[in-house]
Amino acid sequence: MTRRTATVTTAAVLLVALVSVAFVLPVPYVTMRPGPTRDVLAMSQGSPVVAIEGRRTYPTDGTLRLTTVSVTSPEDTVGIGEAFQAWLSPDDAVLPREAVYPEDQSPDEAEQESAAQMADSQEVAAAAALRLLGEPVHEHATVRSVDPDAPAQGALRVGDVILAVDGERASSAAAAVRAIGDREIGADVGLTVRRGGPEQVVTVATVASPDPGTGEPYPVVGIAVGVTYDLPVDVEVNLSGAIGGPSAGSVFALAIFDELTRGSLLDGMAVAGTGEVSADGVVGSIGGIQQKVIGARDAGAEVFLVPADNCAEAAGAGVDPEEVLLVEVTDLRSAVDTLQALSEDREADVPTCG
Repeated sequence: MTRRTATVTTAAVLLVALVSVAFVLPVPYVTMRPGPTRDVLAMSQGSPVVAIEGRRTYPTDGTLRLTTVSVTSPEDTVGIGEAFQAWLSPDDAVLPREAVYPEDQSPDEAEQESAAQMADSQEVAAAAALRLLGEPVHEHATVRSVDPDAPAQGALRVGDVILAVDGERASSAAAAVRAIGDREIGADVGLTVRRGGPEQVVTVATVASPDPGTGEPYPVVGIAVGVTYDLPVDVEVNLSGAIGGPSAGSVFALAIFDELTRGSLLDGMAVAGTGEVSADGVVGSIGGIQQKVIGARDAGAEVFLVPADNCAEAAGAGVDPEEVLLVEVTDLRSAVDTLQALSEDREADVPTCG
């Protein structure tokens, strides 16, 4: 072998080695791919996926699938090669890591937050479905966290439900927060709470905290407040596997509505959908809509329910409308109306994306 040949060979080997190393070096991105779908009207391990107690339920007919995306897990990294392949794929997406996982959030915290969002979405979905059915559903403030340096530490606990402030019943979670904010800084506040048993009154002093909007001091007791609902029925969602986040809320709500009403909402249709739902039934936008559309198509869905704010992006997924009809949804009522129209006439004129 000549010296020139040896030099060229060595350079080529080094180049291959460098390219190989570069392709596995981590980059600050995550990939999103179509994830599995789950029929929430089906059975799971011998029990209904959506099990309702306290009201008569009725048989359903058809499939109603929640959709997911497979995202790089918080503890994993993405190499240049993987990111490049995902970027080239028409079904995948590449996003900056901080757009999905905040820098100050650990992998465990990310997973816990996702699980909590899923649990919350189920309760909110039940509230939305029942309100659509005309059932009275009352809400209360609940303690989500307690500042260890605040007056509430040792007095209030995570999970406490705040029913009244200084003896005056709070009609909503927002009303409870406003009532505390109306007190003088340094004043004692009597909070009537439910803590797994009889109601009890807990006295907590207020302290000053800067208003996020004005910077002016206003009274707080040092808790993060969430919302819980007094539901007239018990709803349990039985899902195995690592499915998290709030985006299945609208699908859960439709399943609950369908089970609590006579006749079949779907009339045998294969439907999939996504969207975060509020207790008032408003369907909000979500991430990964194109991957969810692809996942729904691959699962055999005829109709896909798309939050209105995601419609333009969903239409860009390139799915043939003859294969999967992308239906625009603004709230739970519009979703029910559309499904009822399509169950009666598959060619019905309904709001669509694109």
